[in-house]
Amino acid sequence: QVQLVESGGGLVDTGGSLRLSCVASGSIRDIFLMGWYRQPPGKQRELVATITNLGTTKYGEAVKGRFTISRDNAKNTVSLQMNSLKPEDTAVYYCNAPYYCSGDVCPGSWGQGTQVTVSS
Repeated sequence: QVQLVESGGGLVDTGGSLRLSCVASGSIRDIFLMGWYRQPPGKQRELVATITNLGTTKYGEAVKGRFTISRDNAKNTVSLQMNSLKPEDTAVYYCNAPYYCSGDVCPGSWGQGTQVTVSS
């Protein structure tokens, strides 16, 4: 299983943008699903966005129209462009290689995550 390392988090004002990057230790070409999760302070981890190896994307309702997930199979990277950030987007963001399990999406192994803080 590949190891994933996230970067790009930081402190940004409301309405600002950040781009998160995730580098895999091996090839992601044959990994069907890649995604980003986040865990806000005091809350459970939630799925933010996923992308298949054919480029099909899916987003959580809270980020639709503001976040864009992409992947580069040649460079073994997954990115998350976050625009129009809100204080409620404050969370630790995790890159992941989730998989389908019993009709749901289940997370794979976790990396260390990257902190995103949006000031009001």
